[in-house]
Amino acid sequence: MKVTVENKKGLNKDLKIFIDKKTINSYMDEKYDEIKSSVNLKGFRPGKVPKEILKRQFGKAVFGEVLDKVLKETSAKALEENKIKPAGQPKLDLKTYGEDKDLEYVLSVTELPKVEIKSLENIKFDEYTVKIDDSETDKRIKEIAKNQPNFKEVSPDTKAKKGDLVSLDYKATVDGKEFKGSEGKNTQLTLGKDLFLKGFDEQLIGVKKDDEKIVEATLPENFPEKELINKKAKFNCKILSVKKAEEVKIDDNFAKNLGAKDLKDLKALISKQINDEYKNSLDQLSKNQILKEIEKIKVDEIPENLIEEEVKALSQGMSEDDVKKNKKNFEEKAKTRIKTGLILNEFGEKNQIKVTEQEIQAEVQKQLRMMPGQEKMVMDFYQKNPSALASLRGTVYEEKILNSIKEKGKANKKDISKDEAEKILQEANKQAFRDNEKEEKVETKKKTTTTSAKEKKSATKKVKSKPPVKKTKKVSKK
Repeated sequence: MKVTVENKKGLNKDLKIFIDKKTINSYMDEKYDEIKSSVNLKGFRPGKVPKEILKRQFGKAVFGEVLDKVLKETSAKALEENKIKPAGQPKLDLKTYGEDKDLEYVLSVTELPKVEIKSLENIKFDEYTVKIDDSETDKRIKEIAKNQPNFKEVSPDTKAKKGDLVSLDYKATVDGKEFKGSEGKNTQLTLGKDLFLKGFDEQLIGVKKDDEKIVEATLPENFPEKELINKKAKFNCKILSVKKAEEVKIDDNFAKNLGAKDLKDLKALISKQINDEYKNSLDQLSKNQILKEIEKIKVDEIPENLIEEEVKALSQGMSEDDVKKNKKNFEEKAKTRIKTGLILNEFGEKNQIKVTEQEIQAEVQKQLRMMPGQEKMVMDFYQKNPSALASLRGTVYEEKILNSIKEKGKANKKDISKDEAEKILQEANKQAFRDNEKEEKVETKKKTTTTSAKEKKSATKKVKSKPPVKKTKKVSKK
């Protein structure tokens, strides 16, 4: 194989590739040997059909397969040997070809530009560590203790108050009739939380142990028996016990009940928990800073075909007029996106960053945990949409690249308080909201344009469907 590269200065290159007929014939012979054993022709034993007979019978088909194979192998080899990474699908122009002939073709390719990634090793960004005050940790522990009260039974003549735990048996009726689920045993209610039925708790304030109380409540919208929804039910309640909440003592035993070694260990765990609540969001701000710095890196030339594809994606659904008006803005945005992608990809390749199946599955599991009750729907979505799984792989790949850049870069480490962290995140959220508003305005314009285009198309169809009474001007489609 002989390869000549032309247009060496720009990104658009032509590779003239020549393969002599001897090489082509060797491919042909190899294919004939392959099919000889499986061909059955009258008058010949299996595997004994002469090559000349095979050529007459299958020559055209064999040559087609061989040509396809040779083009794929030689074009890939030519690109690899000349260290050319194509931006998109190369175009192939056959010059000479045929059985027992030399093969000559031109491979026209747009090359991905060379990008500089050395500066990424010195990239600067802010790295935050949130210092959690002991008072914040103590406050969180007190909240936990408040939500895990100890209840102690009171004397039989003590009346239940808000915050007390009341245990009861009940039988309910609607219009004097029992219904499915109308009976409950040892039901426990913390008065004031209103977790059973709206207004139910309130009617139990003042009850004592062994009291019987009729409570009326409306059955909710999500009640299983549809015909009883919004109907008033009477609950005949037998009070089994009344318990008063005792303040939980925050000590080593309390800590052990929560899985810590002791109170000191619990404080360390809670402090870390509060820090982690801010860590992910602050880490994302650091990565956004890195991406902004990457945008500043200069790339001499970006392939026009990639810009065109990205502009199409950005302007999808817009009219030609609006695309023309915003063309410059779209092109700049497209160049930034492409440049960032090229730099990140080059860094990933140079540092041999790869995504394993285990990492993909871990990310899927993470999403499942974020959507409790919808796990099957999420799994089905990824199983039925390979493109969604590929997109997820891309997200994990980019995350790994950014983490690697962070490790190699120069972090401006900042110790901040919880209040400072909240202030930084609030400002970042405001900026993100402003950016989203801009994007939404563009999307609204797209939708308005699309609707308008549909209306015009509909009007055009109506005009065309009318019988031709007289000559009219043609309705042009925009």
